[in-house]
Amino acid sequence: MSFAEVDLFGVYVAPISVMMVAAWFVLIALRRMVDHFGLLRNAWHPALFEFAVYMILLSSIVLIVKR
Repeated sequence: MSFAEVDLFGVYVAPISVMMVAAWFVLIALRRMVDHFGLLRNAWHPALFEFAVYMILLSSIVLIVKR
């Protein structure tokens, strides 16, 4: 798959924006699971940890789509 614009209801958007939303939804699911088990309190800086996980998810999605 090449990275071409995505047509959403007549508006062309960059493919990275769709991937960012997908990574955000996965992050929400992971955050709920981590909150359920109380694992986030072990992180030194929870917001920085969540941002790092988001970046890992986003880069993984980009690599999967590019393949």
